[in-house]
Amino acid sequence: MAVTQRPITTDALEDRATRAAWRTTPSWTLVTLQDLAVPAESMRFTAERAGSRTVEVDASHAVTVSRPETVARVVDEAARSTAG
Repeated sequence: MAVTQRPITTDALEDRATRAAWRTTPSWTLVTLQDLAVPAESMRFTAERAGSRTVEVDASHAVTVSRPETVARVVDEAARSTAG
C-alpha cells in the first residue's frame, strides 16, 4: 500500500472548489469502525451532511485490503443505483 500512495500536492490543499458535487450527486460512505486515521464520528458527520447512504463495517482504514467484499458490494450498489 505504501508504494501506491503519493504525497499530497499543494494544489489539493490550495485550489478553491467551484461547486460541491455532493449537493447534486448521490454518494455512499463506508464508515470504518476500527479506523485510527479518521474517527467514525467524523465519517458519520460528513456522510450525513452530504446526504450519503452509509454502510458501517468493523474494519480499519485499510478496508480495501481487509474487507474487499464489503467495498465491492458498496461500489456495486452505488453503480447500479446511479446507472441510467
